[in-house]
Amino acid sequence: MTFDVKGMTCAACSAHVEKSVKKLDGVNSVAVSLLSNSMEVDFDPSAVTPQQICKAVASGGYSASPRGEAAAATVERPSQDDEVRGMRNRLIASAVLLVILMYVAMGHMLGLPMPAVLHRPMVSGLVQLLLVIPAVIINRRYFLNGFQALFHLAPNMNSLICVGATAGLLYSLAVLLSVAARLDAGQSVGMADYYFDATVMIPTLISVGKYLEARAKGRTSEAISRLVDLAPRRANVVRDGQEIEIDAAELRIGDIVVVREGQTVPTDGVITEGHGSLDQSMLTGESVPVDLTVGDEVVGATINRGGSFRFRATKIGEDTALQKIVKLVEAAANSKAPISRLADRVSGVFVPVVMGIALVTLVIWLILGAGVPTALKHAIAVLVISCPCALGLATPTAIMVGTGKGAELGIMIRTAAALEMAHAIDCVTFDKTGTLTEGQMRMTALQAFDPDALRAAAAVEHLSTHPIAAAIVAAAQARGIALPEAVDYETFPGRGVAADVDGRRICVGKAEWMRALGIDLSPIETWSDEQRGQGATVMFAASGDRLLAGFALADGVRASSAEAIADLNRLGVRTVMLTGDNLRTAQAIGAKLGVTEVRAELLPEDKQSVIADLQEQGRRVMMVGDGINDAPALVKADLGTAIGQGTDVAIESADVVLMRDDPRLAAGVIRLGRAVIRNIKENLFWAFFYNLIGIPIAAGALAHWGVELSPMIAAAAMSMSSVCVVTNALRLRRFRLDLAETSKTPAAPQAEPAAPVVDIPETKTIKEDNPMKKTVKIEGMMCQMCVKHVKNALLPLDPTVEVSLEEKCARIDEGVDDAAIKAAVAEAGYEVV
Repeated sequence: MTFDVKGMTCAACSAHVEKSVKKLDGVNSVAVSLLSNSMEVDFDPSAVTPQQICKAVASGGYSASPRGEAAAATVERPSQDDEVRGMRNRLIASAVLLVILMYVAMGHMLGLPMPAVLHRPMVSGLVQLLLVIPAVIINRRYFLNGFQALFHLAPNMNSLICVGATAGLLYSLAVLLSVAARLDAGQSVGMADYYFDATVMIPTLISVGKYLEARAKGRTSEAISRLVDLAPRRANVVRDGQEIEIDAAELRIGDIVVVREGQTVPTDGVITEGHGSLDQSMLTGESVPVDLTVGDEVVGATINRGGSFRFRATKIGEDTALQKIVKLVEAAANSKAPISRLADRVSGVFVPVVMGIALVTLVIWLILGAGVPTALKHAIAVLVISCPCALGLATPTAIMVGTGKGAELGIMIRTAAALEMAHAIDCVTFDKTGTLTEGQMRMTALQAFDPDALRAAAAVEHLSTHPIAAAIVAAAQARGIALPEAVDYETFPGRGVAADVDGRRICVGKAEWMRALGIDLSPIETWSDEQRGQGATVMFAASGDRLLAGFALADGVRASSAEAIADLNRLGVRTVMLTGDNLRTAQAIGAKLGVTEVRAELLPEDKQSVIADLQEQGRRVMMVGDGINDAPALVKADLGTAIGQGTDVAIESADVVLMRDDPRLAAGVIRLGRAVIRNIKENLFWAFFYNLIGIPIAAGALAHWGVELSPMIAAAAMSMSSVCVVTNALRLRRFRLDLAETSKTPAAPQAEPAAPVVDIPETKTIKEDNPMKKTVKIEGMMCQMCVKHVKNALLPLDPTVEVSLEEKCARIDEGVDDAAIKAAVAEAGYEVV
C-alpha cells in the first residue's frame, strides 16, 4: 500500500519514518521516497493495519495517510505549484526583512548613512529583535518541525537549522540584556556583537536553496506529469443514437467513441468503423504514425493524425495502458536502488553526529580561550553547513529523471534496482523468434515425394497454433488447396505433431523425431543441408515409414536486429542467441547478425539452464524475449526484458518492458542504466565530499591560516549543495539513444536457389525457392489505408504479397488462383482490372 507522508524535509526524516514503520510486526518491507513524499509498505494485513502504520509514522513526529484518503478529504491538498508559490512568497518576505536587518546591524560598518539613533547599541538591538520576530514567524516551519523532531529523539535537517538559529537568537538576547544592565548601571557601552542577523540569515538562505530545490524537483517528475496530461478531458460518444460530448471520466466500457482527425483517443478500445493514422509516440517512442482500421486496437492518449473512426471502449480509468505506464514509472521512481543503501545508513545517524561535532567544536574553542562569540560562531556554522539533504536526494532524483526519460523513449523500467542492474550487464541473451526475427514464418522451399504431401501436412498443422504450422497452412491455402479434416491430433513438445488424414497417420516435425520414428532422410539430406545453410528451418512430413516431403521455412530477420547486435558489441557486451532451431540453421542466422555465441536445439526449459550456465561464469545476464515460454528465463536472468508486443505472461515476468518491437532498445536499456548510475555516483561523491570538507572548515580547522566560515556563508553553502545535486540529476533529461531510422519492411530471409532436384523414382519434386510473381492491376486504391486493406485481403493467399499505390497493383505468387484473388480484392471494396 502507498501512503502519503507529510513533514519530511531531509534524508534523516525519511530514515526515521522507515525505521519507525519497520519496527511493526507484520511489516515485510518499507520504501520511503523523500522526492515524492510517499511511502510504499509491504505488510501482512492480518498482523498490522494501515491505521497502526500511520500511528507509527506519527510517533516519529510526522503524519501519514493511505494514498487516496488525502485526495478524498474535504480539505483539498495543495498542489506542488501552490507549495512552490507559497515558498516563494515566504522567501521574498524573509529577504525583505533580512535586508533591513543587515542595514541596521552592519550599516555603520559599511559607512552607510543611518539615523543617529541606530548607533546606540540598545536601540539597534531592540530594532533588530523587532525585525527577527516576524522573520521567525514566517519561517516557523523550520523551528516547529525541528524542535518536534528533537522532542521525538529523531533529529533532522530542520533540527540543525533551528538549533543553530535559536543559539544565535538566545546569545543575542543575552547580549541585549547585558547591554541593558550595563546602561542601567550607568556604564558606557560600545557597539554590541549581536547575532540577530544570523538568526534570520540562516533560515532565509536555507529557504533560497529549498525554493530552487523544489522547482528543480518538480522538473524531475515532468515525464510523469506529461504522461498524465496526455489524456483528453472530454470525449465524443454515441448514446441512444446521438453523438454527445461528455467528460472522459464518465466513459463506460462498451461506449462507442467517435474520434476525428487531430483529436486524441480518450481511452483504450477496438475500432468498429472507419480508419485512422495514429501517433503512438507516447506509448512506443516511435514518431511514425501507424495506420489502423476495423478490428485494430487503439490506445488512449494517442493522437489521430488522419482519417476518422469509431471504436468500442474496452478499458477505462486505472485499467488503460496510459495509467499502467504512469503507475509503472511512479513505482520505479519511488523505489530504492541498492546503491542508495550507504547514503540511507549515513543519513540515519548523520544529524546526531553533526550535533555532537558542533558541541565538541563549541567546547574546544571555549577551552582555547577564544570567547563565547567565536566559539558560538563555529558551532553554529557546523550545524548549518552539514547537509543531509544532498545525501537523501543523490539517488532518487537521478532515478526519477532516468525512469521518466526511459518512458519517453519506450523503455518501461519497473524498479530502481532494475535500472542499477542494467549498468552492470555484460551479456545479453536473445530469444530468436519474435525478438531478433519478425516472428512470421513463411515457406521458402518444398521438396515433395508425394503429390498430396502439402495437403496432408497442412491438414495436420491447421490444428496447431505454432508459427511454422501457420506458414505451412498459408502456403497450402495460397495454392487453393482445400484442406481435409484431421482427427486424433497429438502434440509432441519440441519434436512435432501428428494426426490422421484420409485414413493415414501423418507426422510432421523435426529431423531428430523422424529418425526416432525410423524414417530414412538420406534422399533429402543434401537439400536439407543447403536450406539450413541459408538460415531456413527444415521440417519433414512422413506417414508410416515413408518420407512424404521436406519443408524449408524461414522467419524474416528484423531490419534493426543486426544494428542492435553491433551496438551491444560496441558496448563490450557479449550477445547470445537462443533458439530451438538446429545448430546449422541457427549458426547461419547468427553469423548474419554478428552475435557472439549461438545456443541451438533448445527446448523451452533449456533457456533457463543456459542463463544459469552464463551466470556461473560470472556474467550479469539480460534476457530479451516475448513469448510465454520465455517467462522462466526472464525470471532467471539478472535483468528480464520483455518486448512490449509480446505476451502478458512475458511482460509480467520482466523487470524492463520495451514498448515497441525494436531490439536496439536492449542496448538503450544498458546505456540508460550506465548514464543513471554514473549520475548517482557523481551525486553521492559530491554529497559526501561536501560534508567531509565543509564540516571541518566550519569547525575552524583552517582558522590558523585565516580560513573561516561565518554561519551565513555556511547556510548558503548548505542550500547550494542540494541544488547542485538536483541540477546534476536534471542533466539526464538530455539523454538520447540516437537510433537511426530503419525500414519498417520486414527483412526477407536471404535464400539462395534451391539445390538441384534429386532424381528419385516415384517421387514428385516441387521447387519453391523464389516463386514467380504475377502482377494484378487494381482499381480504386487512393491512399496508404487502401494499400493496407488490399494487402490484408491478399495475405491469406500469399504471405509474401506486395502492394504498390504508385503502380496501382499487387504482386502475388503466380500459383494463387485468379478467382480467389478477384474475390478477396472485391470483398475489400476494390476491383481487379
